[in-house]
This record gives sequence, structure tokens and C-alpha cells, in this order.
Amino acid sequence: MKRSVDLNPRNKFDKHYLAREHEEGIDLEPDQYQSKTQYLEIFPKTIVNKIISPDVNMDYSLNPYQGCEHGCSYCYARNTHQYWGYSAGLDFEQKILVKKNTAQLLEKSINSNSWEVKPISISGNTDCYQPIERELALTRSALEVLLRHKHPVGIITKNALVLRDKDILKEMAVQNLVRVVFSINTLNEDLRKKMEPRTSTVIKRLRTLDELSRLGIPCGVMMAPIIPGLNSHEILNLAKVTANAGSLSLGYTIVRLNENLSEIFSRWINDVYPDRANKVLNQIKSAHGGKLNDSRFGKRMKGEGKFADMVKQTVEIARSRYYRNRELPPLRTDLFVKAGQLNLFQ
Repeated sequence: MKRSVDLNPRNKFDKHYLAREHEEGIDLEPDQYQSKTQYLEIFPKTIVNKIISPDVNMDYSLNPYQGCEHGCSYCYARNTHQYWGYSAGLDFEQKILVKKNTAQLLEKSINSNSWEVKPISISGNTDCYQPIERELALTRSALEVLLRHKHPVGIITKNALVLRDKDILKEMAVQNLVRVVFSINTLNEDLRKKMEPRTSTVIKRLRTLDELSRLGIPCGVMMAPIIPGLNSHEILNLAKVTANAGSLSLGYTIVRLNENLSEIFSRWINDVYPDRANKVLNQIKSAHGGKLNDSRFGKRMKGEGKFADMVKQTVEIARSRYYRNRELPPLRTDLFVKAGQLNLFQ
């Protein structure tokens, strides 16, 4: 399956790098654009990260994988691959770092004396249900730990593979310990194939949303990111369709192209939609003070200016029209049971 991008921008931490001399790509390694994904095991000492950003509605995040084969052209997480010595471009899609000790590290974290029980978000950075999860089941192993300890969790995904774990999710939902948020930013399958080529199809995500909702598992939708000239006109229709599929909440972000992502996305939009590339990029700039990215807290996720205001107003209309009297139920934290207490309460 085709990759989203065909370049590896320079890693900001590298003093030396391999440059491409021919823009036509004739000096690329054979089949680099289509090459197989590599899975590299790493051995972290911790797995749960405390979130301090005021723009993100999360307390903790947990990522069984670094890098993501989904290959979304707009993914803000691409830049984090640089900390591992790789590029935010092709490397992010092709070199997936796996944490096979996810369950053990999670168990250790939540049983520590200093642990404060708050919901853990799985996939704060990369998708926990990307293709390799089918084989390794690291996300499932984490959910098993959380269920055993009755610990609240939220999941964010673009992949229908989440349906595999419906047995665990259903049991946790009975106790208000879980919610699943689907990232769906377009109903246009042709755009989806180009923009996020290795994700589940739009129809599969909607069917999975519907099935989990019917099982009593609280689900929401994030329309993220909204990109002017590509999917910004879909807000109302997407809200209607996802609400009909059982979604209880609708969130959104406006695209921002931080660090290497500006080069990656600009290359992608010029390759895939050359007729509208300049217009799209200029409209993105208009939402971020004339730049492709604005890192200020409070502004970076929702933008500002005419386009940002239009998006905000349209989302508010969509919520009032299709999401009235809907909300995700709060997750419980009072049921948590530490190791050693399990036999007393089970």
C-alpha cells in the first residue's frame, strides 16, 4: 500500500544527514517509497506520561508504539520520532518502535505509592490499534491490566481493530471505566486514501462506532484536524452521520504544521492536490497568525481569525443540531483496586 510521504526531512538533533541530490528521486534506495515496515523493540523504564498541556483534555497518556504505520500526512506526532534518532517523514511510517513490556510497566506505575488515580488515555501520540497491534496485542494487554484493577481509561483510534477488544471494553463500560473516541475527519473515501492511507476505511470506522455504541460502550468523535479546502466543508454532514452511528460527543482541532510537518505536508499537498495547494496553505496560515504553525497554548489547537471563527461557529451549530442532550459519561476513579487488595474485592 502506498505511503503518505516520500521524504525524510532532516532530524534537528543530527549534525550530519544524508541529502537527496535529485528531486526526481533517482538516488533513492530501491523501493524506499514502498518498502516494508520495520518493527524495532525498545525497552523503556516507564510507560505512562503525565500530561501538562492545558490544550489537551488528558491526565495521563500511554503509547505502546512510537511511530505509526497509518501515515497520516498531517500528524503532529511525526516530530517526536526525532527524539529516537529518526526522521519525521518516511521513518515515522516505516520504523515502528514497540514496547513489549507495556503491561508490566503499566502494572508497576498504577501500583506505586505515589499513583494518583485519573483516566489514562491510550494513544495520546500514536494509534494504539495500528496494524502491528493485531499481532502483538500490546494494547489489549494494557486493557487487561486496567480492567483487573478497575482503572479508568480513554482510547483514541482510527482503526476498526478496536472491535477485537469489545469483550474487555463492554465489561469496563458497565462500571463507567472506559470511553472510545474515533478520529474521523472526512466522509470522503478518496480523500481518506490520500491523506491517511493505512487507516481503516470511513465506512469501517462508522460501523465500528455503531457496534460499540450498541454494546453500551460510550463513544465520541474527534474531527481532527480540520483542514481548509480539504474537509472543512464536511462538518455538518459528518456530525449528522456520526451522531446517527451513536457518537455522544464531537470535538475538533484545526490543522497546525509544527516543525518538520510544514515541509512534509507542503510536499504532500503539492503532490496530491497541486491545483489547490497554495490556497490550502495560505488558509492554514490565516488561522495561525500568518504562519503554518502557532505553538501558543490556547491558540494552537483551534486557531484564530476568520477561518477559525467560521469553524467554531459551524461546530457549535452541528452540536446543537445533532448532539443536543448528548455527552460522554464521566469515568469513575473510586473503584480502583491496587495489587494486594484484589482478593478482598473480587
